Amino acid sequence: MLDGPPLARWLAAAFGLTLLLAALRPSAAYFGLTGSEPLTVLPLTLESEAAAQAHYKACDRLKLERKQRRMCRRDPGVAETLLEAVSMSALECQFQFRFERWNCTLEGRYRASLLKRGFKETAFLYAISSAGLTHALAKACSAGRMERCTCDEAPDLENREAWQWGGCGDNLRYSSKFVKEFLGRRSSKDLRARVDFHNNLVGVKVIKAGVETTCKCHGVSGSCTVRTCWRQLAPFHEVGKHLKHKYETALKVGSTTNEAAGEAGAISPPRGRVAGAGGGDPLPRTPELVHLDDSPSFCLAGRFSPGTAGRRCHREKNCESICCGRGHNTQSRVVTRPCQCQVRWCCYVECRQCTQREEVYTCKG
Repeated sequence: MLDGPPLARWLAAAFGLTLLLAALRPSAAYFGLTGSEPLTVLPLTLESEAAAQAHYKACDRLKLERKQRRMCRRDPGVAETLLEAVSMSALECQFQFRFERWNCTLEGRYRASLLKRGFKETAFLYAISSAGLTHALAKACSAGRMERCTCDEAPDLENREAWQWGGCGDNLRYSSKFVKEFLGRRSSKDLRARVDFHNNLVGVKVIKAGVETTCKCHGVSGSCTVRTCWRQLAPFHEVGKHLKHKYETALKVGSTTNEAAGEAGAISPPRGRVAGAGGGDPLPRTPELVHLDDSPSFCLAGRFSPGTAGRRCHREKNCESICCGRGHNTQSRVVTRPCQCQVRWCCYVECRQCTQREEVYTCKG
């Protein structure tokens, strides 16, 4: 079993399993994010096993705690939804940080080292992971992939009518309750555990804040004699964008020695300061992400990232920042891409092949 709080152990194991799945079944969209691809691009179908024991074995492979494993085994849909949530969170993290020095590197030792520290990046990982799990579970309920939940049972919406008219609400009520129980309660003594718990809740709250009510009218000639309404979650890209903004405005709390940056000292956040682990609840009451340690520069290879040497950058956008003042190399190459595409009846797209020269910029070592 891995060291650390429940979510850290689950993140370390699950992110590792997700990356292994990606390596075994490559997906072009996994590393070439554009922002327009569906987030659940990884093939998530679990291996064929005896139907009665398949989900038990799937839960065991996730390296969960005893309580988490028990919750996973209750419903055959949970294991696959957990994998989907981690895949979705990892994709969104990489998309949001694609132009940054830290580009959400989650491989091997970098992931494990990062989760042990209280950086802003760690805070984002906790928030995006709890948000991803909440989002994926709510969608799985409304899609009929879970046995213990169905559509959102809003007070003014009858479940059977929701299915009949297609107005099936995402079950945020069930998913929020499940996630809070699955990720564990806040420790009253451990400062790091309280910080992690706070960032978990930030992710869930961002999901809740993005819920919209969608309505559909029914009646003769489009009249609205009957109206069916249901609650729908915001696209996960919107959630990622919101959490990235919170990452950029995260508050530092507590007093800690920063081994990563080689500095020591106490910094007080604008709305309060953590005095220590024994004085009630010293965390500021804020909807923002909080962190304990200053982040390393991520410029050079180390415990937390492989550095930026060789990283591709955009000359006018981020080469100066990503390359950390070392400069960049320029390489010219000829590429061939589909162009002037047209839809032909019926039913295919016809494209020409256009050749052009482009320049590629990579950071010097």
